[in-house]
Formats: sequence, C-alpha cells, structure tokens
Amino acid sequence: MKEKLAQTLLAFLSNRVYFLLVLMVVVVAVMSSISPYFFDITNLLTMTRLGAVLALIAMGQSLVILAGGAGIDLSVGGILSLTGVLFGLLAVRAGLDLPVALLLGVLIGAGLGALNGITVAWWGVPPLIGTLGSGWAYSAIALVITQGVPVSGFVDAFRFLGEGSVLGIPAQIMLVVLPAFLLLQMMMARTVFGRWIYLIGVNDQAARFSGVPVTRIRFLLYTLSGLLAGLGAVVMSSWLMAARPDVGAGMELQSITVAVLGGIDIFGGTGSLLGTILAVLIVTMVASGLQLANINAIWQLAVLGFILLGAVALNQILSRQMAVRQGLRV
Repeated sequence: MKEKLAQTLLAFLSNRVYFLLVLMVVVVAVMSSISPYFFDITNLLTMTRLGAVLALIAMGQSLVILAGGAGIDLSVGGILSLTGVLFGLLAVRAGLDLPVALLLGVLIGAGLGALNGITVAWWGVPPLIGTLGSGWAYSAIALVITQGVPVSGFVDAFRFLGEGSVLGIPAQIMLVVLPAFLLLQMMMARTVFGRWIYLIGVNDQAARFSGVPVTRIRFLLYTLSGLLAGLGAVVMSSWLMAARPDVGAGMELQSITVAVLGGIDIFGGTGSLLGTILAVLIVTMVASGLQLANINAIWQLAVLGFILLGAVALNQILSRQMAVRQGLRV
C-alpha cells in the first residue's frame, strides 16, 4: 500500500505542470507568512499586471525553443524596447489614430522577429549569435532614436489597457494575455502546425524526410515571437503611459528562465505553454512577495535563481526516479 502511494505521488510530482501547481501553493504559503499584505486582492491583481508582458514574451520564447535546433531568441528585450518606441512615435509624434498605431506596433514587432527568422532559419546563423546581435542592434536603435528620453503624451483612453479592468480582472490579462494563450494552446494541441513544432524539436532531420517544412516553420516561430513581443510593448506602454527605450533590458533572460522553469526542454521537443504560464505566476509571486517584505533587489535575484535551479533539479530527480521504478516494474 505504501509502495503504491509512493508510486502515485512520484508520478504526480514528476509531471511538470502538477509539480508547478504544488510549488505555487508552497510559494503562496511562504510569501503570505513573510508579508501579511501578500494575499491582499489588490496585490494579487497587481501581480498579474507585473507578469502580463513577461507571459507574452515567454510564450514566444517557449515556441522558439520547442522547435529545437538550438533555438533561442535573445532579441525579445530589444524588440520590446524598439517596438514600444516606434509605436510611441507613431501614436504621439505622427498623430496616427490609436487603433492604427496599435496595429502597426504589433506588425513592427512581427517584422523585427521575421528578420531574426531570416538570419537564423534561412541563412543558418546560429540562433545564439544571430538573435544576440539583433537584440543589441534593436536596443541601440531605440536609444539613438529617442536619445534615451521616453516617448510620452499618449491619449488618456490608452491608459485603460494597462490600468483598467474587465470583470474585476486587469484588462491586459483579459484582452491580451488570455486570448493569446488560448489561441496558441489551441494551435499546439489541435493543429498540424503545432504537431510539427514538437516533431521538429525531437528530430528535425526526421521531420525533413517526412516532408515537414522545417525552415519555414522556424522562420514563422521567430516572427511569432516578435509579434508577441510587439504586443508586450503595447501593453507596457499603456501601463507606463510612456514608451521607454530601455524597457526590455533583461527581459530575454527572464523569458528563458520562465520557459525552462515551466518545463520547456532547452533542446526542444518537450514542454507546454501551460507550464510556461504557471512559471510566470510563480516568478511574479516571488518577486512581489520579496518586494513587499523589503528584501534587497540583489537578494531577490538570488532567490529567483535558487528557485529555478532547485525546482528544475528536483523535478529532474523525481522524473528519473519515476523512470527507474517503471523500468524495474517492466
């Protein structure tokens, strides 16, 4: 009986999504004990706002990594900064109608992502080098265009996306993040394109021999990652009511951290967007709780690093134990 219970518990915790749910409960309990204000409804809603942009970028990062081939997008921070600046210039300086500027802002993000797709997928530049270089270039262009000064002066109606709410839930979650997640989740679970992504991540050579357009799919995934970063830039601009040229600094590493914590295999082929979203919630809760407890920012980074290493290592150990037990069973 005890052996069966242990086997069931091991199987439960070796599943990354279930493991993250348990970890989330632990984080809530710990943070609530550290700060009495953590479980306040206002703080919880603020946390979702903090994680909205990270969730969008992390979903794009997850898809790029899932397709394997050492895929990674180190340019998402630069895309976030440059897209936000260009969107701000279109909406404020050029005087375009807000819906038109919004659409163009998202398309600019997709275009910058497409440039990465051309560099990596079509030209064969290693993703680490190609996206790192483009990320630096995008960030530099954003700073040059603005001379380091944020673009402000958005119409007041734009504030609703970043600070408003729908049915008591932040508008950026209800109108942007949730629809994006549901569409991408449906794509991954119910379309041939989604199945191709996993197949390419597992073995891209076998996928090519099976007639899967590997190069085209990787190009589209970098484009999609840029589009999601463009959406994030619009959301961030609405929240700050300004387009800052440095707003994307460090976001690329955060998105990779969240993707790996969420169960995306760094070599591709394994993982889910649900795990990524749960990881965003965990990272956001930890950051918010530590801020409420007045923990030094340096220690906040250290705690997040330990959580990432500890959680991934523990989940790997549990998965290996499960595999060993199943092997002995056979």
